[in-house]
Amino acid sequence: MTYTLTSFHFKKRYIVYSLIFLYVLLCQSCMTMRFSRKETTKFFAASKTEFQDETIVFDGYKIHYVETGMEQNPTLFFVHGSPGSWNAFKEYLTDTLLLKKYRMIAIDRPGFGYSDFGDAQNLRVQSKRITAFIKKIDNKKPLILVGHSVGGPVVAQLAADNPSWFKRLVIVSGSLDPKAENPEKWRTVVKVPPLRYLIPGALRPSNDELWWLKQDLIALRPELKKITCDVTIIHGTKDILVPYSNVAFMKKTLVNAKSIDTITIEKANHFIPWSHYEIMRNELLNLQ
Repeated sequence: MTYTLTSFHFKKRYIVYSLIFLYVLLCQSCMTMRFSRKETTKFFAASKTEFQDETIVFDGYKIHYVETGMEQNPTLFFVHGSPGSWNAFKEYLTDTLLLKKYRMIAIDRPGFGYSDFGDAQNLRVQSKRITAFIKKIDNKKPLILVGHSVGGPVVAQLAADNPSWFKRLVIVSGSLDPKAENPEKWRTVVKVPPLRYLIPGALRPSNDELWWLKQDLIALRPELKKITCDVTIIHGTKDILVPYSNVAFMKKTLVNAKSIDTITIEKANHFIPWSHYEIMRNELLNLQ
C-alpha cells in the first residue's frame, strides 16, 4: 500500500511538472500577435494588393516591414502600439483611396513581430534603430509618421531626434504625458525570471517597455520643443488606457510645431484605428 501511494504521488508530481514545462513552451510560441508569411500573402491576395514583405538586417538587429503603394508617392509610415506588429494597420495598407495617394510602410517595432521578437528597447534605442531603417527606405518624398498608443511617443522621439525629416506627425491615442503614466507595481515583479517566462508571447516585451515608459517620457519631455513639423492629434474622450489629458499636454509642450490640428472623437476609446477607421482614413487622405 505504501509503495502504491508513493508511486501515485510521484506520477502526480511528474504530471504537474510536465504541465508546467508545456505551459512555458507554449508561452514562447503563443500570442505572438504577428502574421506568418503565408498569412500575409493570403491577406493581400484577397484584395489583389501588391506588397513587399521584407526584413532589413543591421549591425546586431533587424527591422521587419510590409510596404504597399507606388514608390514615387509620399510615404505614410505606420508605427504600432504595445503589444502589436505591422498588421495592426493592415486594412490601411490595402485601402484603395490611400493607395492612390501614398506609399505605405508598416513596421514591426524593435522587440515585436519579426524585429528581434521579445527583445524590447526603450524609446531612444527604438528611435535610433528606426532612424537607420528610414535612411534605407527613404524615397526623397514627404514622409508622414503615424503612431498609435506607444507608437505615439516613438514617432515623437523620432521627430525630436530628426527635426527636419518629417512633414507631419499623426499621433493617435498617444501616450506622451509622463504624469498620466502610472506603471503597475506588478510589472516589475513579472520582469524577473522565472516569472517573466510565464508571460505569453508579445506580452513580455510589452510589459518591459510599459514599465520603462514613464521614465522614457520624462526624458522625452524637454526634447519635444525640437519638433518643428506639422502635428495632428487624434484622441478619444473615453480612452481609459491613455487619458484624454494627453491632448492638452501635447498642445502645451509642442511649442515649436509648425501647426497642431486636434481631432477629438467623443466617447471613443483607445482603439480608434479600428473602431473609427473611416474617420482616421479620411484624416490621412486630407493631409496636405
